[in-house]
Amino acid sequence: MRILLIEDDTVLGAAVRDQIAADGQSVDWVTRLDVADDAVRATSFDLILLDLMLPDGRGIGFLKGLRTRGEATPVIILTALDQVSDRIEGLNAGADDYLVKPFDLAELSARIGSVARRYSGNPNPIITHGSLQIDLAAHSIYRDGRSVQLTAREWALFEAFLSRPGQLLSKAQLEEKLYAFDTEVESNTIEVHVSRLRKKLGSAVIETERGMGYRLGKA
Repeated sequence: MRILLIEDDTVLGAAVRDQIAADGQSVDWVTRLDVADDAVRATSFDLILLDLMLPDGRGIGFLKGLRTRGEATPVIILTALDQVSDRIEGLNAGADDYLVKPFDLAELSARIGSVARRYSGNPNPIITHGSLQIDLAAHSIYRDGRSVQLTAREWALFEAFLSRPGQLLSKAQLEEKLYAFDTEVESNTIEVHVSRLRKKLGSAVIETERGMGYRLGKA
């Protein structure tokens, strides 16, 4: 997934960013709502982590603006505001979850996974694809009963295919999943990682439509 983190606390923001990256997701971190709005309009994100108190305004207004213009990207609020009335306001504004600071980073990872699975239409973290058994929450894969280790970048790409079974994904769409891992994605990055995924998971796991893109195949 590609996640937008909107958080002005530099210590917490760095910790959350590192946790998301360790989970195999890509993350763009901004500290202001105006920058966040530009990012959302320019890029397709899979999930937004939103603080409610930012230097240039309240996150609730930003969230309401997203929903008013039809933006359905899931949003998890991260805030120190712990009153029941604050939670109700956030959820009524269109948030999908609400996490009060300070929180455990492992719990944040679990909440992110839970929300993502709900939006993908499959709330079960354990899925089977051919000879592969995949634990989306634990980021673990077994092929014919044997554990397969993926790098963070490989997992980010494979998860993109899993979340859109049968859908053709262009090279540009896949590159977006890796921008947060590298400041600049090289021209052959996708081809290299697709090749590695095929070696680890099976040659047919990703199909190529020459000149068009890639899609999830059989495993």
